[in-house]
Amino acid sequence: MLRDSFGRVATDLRVSLTDKCNLRCTYCMPPEGLEWLPNAQLLTAAEIVRLVTIGVERLGITEVRYTGGEPLLRRELVDIVARTAALAPRPQVSLTTNGIGLAKLAGALAGAGLDRVNVSLDTLDRDVFKRLAHRDRFADVIDGLAAAHDAGLRPVKVNTVLMRGINDHEAVSLLGWCLERGYELRFIEQMPLDAQHGWTREDMVTADEILAMLTTAYRLTPDDPEERGSAPAERFLVDGGPARVGVIGSVTRPFCGACDRVRLTADGQIRNCLFATEESDLKAALRAGASDEELAERWVAAVSRKRAGHGIDDPSFLQPSRPMSAIGG
Repeated sequence: MLRDSFGRVATDLRVSLTDKCNLRCTYCMPPEGLEWLPNAQLLTAAEIVRLVTIGVERLGITEVRYTGGEPLLRRELVDIVARTAALAPRPQVSLTTNGIGLAKLAGALAGAGLDRVNVSLDTLDRDVFKRLAHRDRFADVIDGLAAAHDAGLRPVKVNTVLMRGINDHEAVSLLGWCLERGYELRFIEQMPLDAQHGWTREDMVTADEILAMLTTAYRLTPDDPEERGSAPAERFLVDGGPARVGVIGSVTRPFCGACDRVRLTADGQIRNCLFATEESDLKAALRAGASDEELAERWVAAVSRKRAGHGIDDPSFLQPSRPMSAIGG
């Protein structure tokens, strides 16, 4: 098992398929974009599947989530999902995406074995979307959400980051919109993972503020805390249920003590935390001819060094050099 020195066991693998993205969301990257990794540095589809297979068959991984950048930009995505879903024991297979292109691929992904999807949507206003993402693709995201729901990728979860003075007034309307369509909304505190390193705690809309806004229109009651387990979101029943809303307070309500996640970057690095400043290279060993057993041993050693928490509140905290698009969510 992938056990760290604090007794936590990693069973949830987040795999970044690419650092490329077709949006330029302000909390992630600058309007002009970033310098992408050369294709030769990215893991091939076969290498991704091999490492995922080692994780599932040898190391106890039970959930595989494909992320980016934007994973729908990876041409082999449907095949990677199908090969992952065919593993034994079968892991749960999910996807985090901005939704652009999902309208065309949702059916194929569901047929390949994808279980569910998380789609980023920060606003219901097309003009605000353009301001946040620097692209006029609002309609594509809305169509992608509907296609995922129609394809049976449920629950369709919507990930929202509120930005002070930009879209924080939309909390209640976003929840109402999701409730009407059967989507599960999850608000996420803005994290210090932007390429510009412009994040400040003062600008961040906190979990407490989000809940205060929602309770002006809805009655929220905490969901069964035992069901949360290691899930990052605190979930609340809306007006008695069964509908729920989640709040991920990564900064102000850290859940590091129950973390069960480990990350594999698009260029083959193991990361124990979004905010890690160290990585462990699996790609070099893989391309040098390492056996599955040797790769598993390297992976176990990497996770054993996982730190107790992300340390954002520590005065010595340093934002990781890689932005979110290069780490994978």
